[in-house]
Amino acid sequence: MAKQLKLTNVRIVAPSGIIERGWLLSRDGQIAALGAGDGPETNAEVIDGGGRMLLPGFIDIHVHGGAGHEAMDATPDALRGMARFYAQHGVTAFLATTWTDTNARINAALETIVEMQGPQEDGATLLGAHVEGPFLNPERGGAQNNNYIRRATRDEALPWLDHGIVRLLALAPEYPENHWLIEECVRRNIVVSAAHTAATYEQMRRAVDLGVTQTTHTYNAMTGLHHREPGTLGAAMSIDALTCELIADNIHVHPVAMGILAKVKGPDRIILVTDAVRGAGMADGEYQIDERTVVVRDGAVRLPDGTLAGSTLTMERALKNYIAATGLPLVEAVKASSSNAARALRIDGRKGSLLPGKDADLTLLDDDFNVCLTVAEGRIVYRNGV
Repeated sequence: MAKQLKLTNVRIVAPSGIIERGWLLSRDGQIAALGAGDGPETNAEVIDGGGRMLLPGFIDIHVHGGAGHEAMDATPDALRGMARFYAQHGVTAFLATTWTDTNARINAALETIVEMQGPQEDGATLLGAHVEGPFLNPERGGAQNNNYIRRATRDEALPWLDHGIVRLLALAPEYPENHWLIEECVRRNIVVSAAHTAATYEQMRRAVDLGVTQTTHTYNAMTGLHHREPGTLGAAMSIDALTCELIADNIHVHPVAMGILAKVKGPDRIILVTDAVRGAGMADGEYQIDERTVVVRDGAVRLPDGTLAGSTLTMERALKNYIAATGLPLVEAVKASSSNAARALRIDGRKGSLLPGKDADLTLLDDDFNVCLTVAEGRIVYRNGV
């Protein structure tokens, strides 16, 4: 690993605006300085960006797998393979996300994340775990396995939290049996998201009072907006305290619906996620999730009955789709791919934007949003064409 790395001739997407013909210097894993022009002479490895866009590295807080692997495989090789695949698509940090399953299988996945947490060789940094389920509503189960959906109990959930690596937990907040877990997560600074839920608007208001701050894959697996019962979606759109995950693959959510969400929430309250599964980056065909088979065809992942079952989305495509759907300028749009996630996880003091003193998490994109370079904490973890 180079102690210093200097990128030149890049369009830097900084919080204050785009720096044309810019340069950025990283030292010991952090951004040391950046600006316009040629920058200082250094002993750093120099990479000419060829006028490409330099963005803060993507942070994917909801991603189950990819490249033939899943977090629920509960093996170091799976997490390493996932991290490498994500880096190829501009991701510099991620939360390995579990599925609804047995206690033993979820716990095994969490134990492996404990073992592997941190920087990965040639891959994105593993920030910790996102536990999606099993404390969900079977009426909105989607591709979650209804055989394992249940209410939260202390005997089961507290040992998961005690691992110390759960950063986000997604549950159905309408059940009083789950309320204690919301409060416990808040006490431990774990983000709580409303997921796979049939909550009414009033139940969502109560959940926010308890400490829920996000909605999981907004629009999907939740009660929709009705003029007499705003539901979970109405709460997500109207309650300022809620930040909305969004799967911007044009399959889970229509581009017009993306645009509506962006207008009502603003650029600071949307987090792009992939919700990618094992089949992401793989050929069309059949793949396993728990004991079930899903089918990947034309970019969509479905159960045999047609239910969407995660995605094959990657973060650079998500950002491109989001910009096309919303018309947001790049400086505003990248909040959804980086800084909003960092803020939600309370790591925005060190990740999520291109500022001196923050981690050197970078992705270099061409004008078609193809990833040419990914740098995670100052380490080149993917390089293609530069």
